Amino acid sequence: MKVLVTGIDGYSGWPLALHLLHRGHEVAGVDNFVTRRRVREVGSWSATPIPTFSKRQASVRALLGKEIEFYRGDVSRFDFLRSVLEKERPDAIVHLAEQRSAPYSMIDVHHAVRTQVENIAGTINLLYAIREVVPECHLVKMGTMGEYGTPNVDIPEGFFECTYRGRTDSKLPFPRQAGSWYHLSKVHDSGNVMFATRTWNLRATDVMQGVIYGIRTPELTDDRLLTRFDFDDVWGTALNRFVVEAILGLPITPYGRGGQTRGYIALEDSMQSLRIALEDPPSPGEYRVFNQFDAAYSVNQLAELTQEVAGEFSLHPVIEHPPDPRVEEEEHYYAPIHDELRKRGYRRSRELKEVLRELFHDLQRFRRRLEAKRHAVLPRVNWREANNLPQLSPSRAAPSPPEPRPGGALSAGPVGESTGPDLPPRQHLEWCGAE
Repeated sequence: MKVLVTGIDGYSGWPLALHLLHRGHEVAGVDNFVTRRRVREVGSWSATPIPTFSKRQASVRALLGKEIEFYRGDVSRFDFLRSVLEKERPDAIVHLAEQRSAPYSMIDVHHAVRTQVENIAGTINLLYAIREVVPECHLVKMGTMGEYGTPNVDIPEGFFECTYRGRTDSKLPFPRQAGSWYHLSKVHDSGNVMFATRTWNLRATDVMQGVIYGIRTPELTDDRLLTRFDFDDVWGTALNRFVVEAILGLPITPYGRGGQTRGYIALEDSMQSLRIALEDPPSPGEYRVFNQFDAAYSVNQLAELTQEVAGEFSLHPVIEHPPDPRVEEEEHYYAPIHDELRKRGYRRSRELKEVLRELFHDLQRFRRRLEAKRHAVLPRVNWREANNLPQLSPSRAAPSPPEPRPGGALSAGPVGESTGPDLPPRQHLEWCGAE
């Protein structure tokens, strides 16, 4: 199978590409490296040093004897996207090329608009390109469990049965209660993919992803192949921050009362889930939803587990509870259903404690990188504020990313590289050195 991964340079996109190569699939990728720029914008970087994409390609070639075809460009440019599909003719597409941070979307009006426009427009462009070029292609779109919110009832996998005034419908989309402009963009994505699938007889799997943790998979055994690890308050997850806080001697900081509960899954098992979805495609005209997580934890549970494992490394962090910068229930019911992937063979391969030990072992090697950005760990983006730029110190944060040109192309970026015309050449250029 030939799989196109949009957002291939990202935290999930890169290990997914390696996982699929290991399974014998062909892989091509698209990225515009905007996440690298936006992490720098908020004064942070990946804890793991990430090489340029051309060096990543060279490492895959040297270590695995495989090739990854790569196209640098923006999925908000329809002509570019259509040209990639015409050249590659993929059997499946995994769509990861979206702005993925809830705090980033809440910085101010410009970040909110950018998030919604880029995410929604990119997905619609992809749907139209699939319809025009590869209508038999299977789209795996990365959603988020955050689309559902935290309702006081069990959360089904996408659809539920409802009886109202004596009439019953068994295939209604479950109501969404998104908690940020980012999560709302994903809700719109889901509706658009469902509509296009029904209207054009496409094939689509909408993966409602839980929070992923870890930086290792069986394919990421060499440091040259590591994926990124974000730990700041804008791009890092709660668990990522907790581990880094423990290593730096800072208090572990679950927000508010700490009862906020979400679904979590190890990076290796997220890759397993996506591969299962790809290798078992839906029928034409079928839109299906998988809730992708392994177990649910509150942030208090994560903090306590992190504190316990830190003790094994002679670290003794305390736990403190700063006010919650988000607008969310701090204690709530949470019972999502996640049966569809298990029916298709999903099995847990990593326990949370095992991955936590691995994270402490790996990240202590990069302690100097963590120390250099310790200012970015504590919360700076408050959901209740309309403008959070003052908290993102100008001395630490780069200017906002360039606005789209007419037609949706982003400007060249800090080293003057151009995305080129509709179809740029496959990637052979360096990008700003390693992070």
